[in-house]
Amino acid sequence: MHKVLITGGTGFLGSALVKVLQNLNYDITLLSHDIDKARLLFNSDIKLIGGINQIDDNAIFDSVINLAGAPIFGRPWTGEGKSLLRDSRIITTQALVDRISTLPHKPSVLISGSAIGIYGEQGDNKISEKTTVSLNDFSHHLCADWENTALKAQAAGIRVCLIRTGLVIGAGGGFLKSMLLPFKLCLGGKLGSGKQWMSWIHIQDWIAIVIKMITDESLQGAYNATAPQPVTNNEFTQALAKRLNRIAVIPLPTWFLTVLLGEMAGLLLCSQRVLPIKLQELNFVFKYRELPSALNALDL
Repeated sequence: MHKVLITGGTGFLGSALVKVLQNLNYDITLLSHDIDKARLLFNSDIKLIGGINQIDDNAIFDSVINLAGAPIFGRPWTGEGKSLLRDSRIITTQALVDRISTLPHKPSVLISGSAIGIYGEQGDNKISEKTTVSLNDFSHHLCADWENTALKAQAAGIRVCLIRTGLVIGAGGGFLKSMLLPFKLCLGGKLGSGKQWMSWIHIQDWIAIVIKMITDESLQGAYNATAPQPVTNNEFTQALAKRLNRIAVIPLPTWFLTVLLGEMAGLLLCSQRVLPIKLQELNFVFKYRELPSALNALDL
């Protein structure tokens, strides 16, 4: 039985992944600082530990999946808020890498979270994993430092895969959760110009990518976890309104978003036309390639 350690398993992505891996009969150990929440979410088949220091010297994990990190929209991007985002990702990842690198039985792979925020503003340019950027941008530095910390596990002979996640479409969480109510009340609309590119992925395809990273030993390095057909914000707005049988006619101008969210507004206004080139070269099959079919598959 494949033994896997997961951090961040009580979040939107992590909890969905855990349930799929359970159905596939993985032997799961969940590292969570909220043990009570984890017990409520999952059955007793899952082993729970409260911290990295509780990983025993004799622990055996075939794979480690690192999704720990404070929610990116959790609080304003003040100095304190930014420190929380960085520490919950980078310090946690460093401690995890240090621990698994010293285990007598090292995992064969570390799959570590990241995001397409690493690419920053790219306008209409098509972005692949080979796209290089050097930006004075918080999101870029957060993702780059997070990835570089995870890559240190390679020195211990551990294969490292970095999953650069786009906007995840799934019921009950993610960025859609906060959008549904205003759209259902016909208060939704494009953000800013509406011309910025949004690179999305259905949660089922995201989980399938993680499983491929576990099972295919040829995968290593960074992979864009986005659907092959990104859309503009205006296209996304209209598709969501159509799915909900509503109209979307109330735009939120750039200045308003900037006043409301400050630097965080860049997450909504930044244009990133990200393509999953490396996965396509591996002939990975996306179940949801087009946005309407991804939205129609959800119970909204």
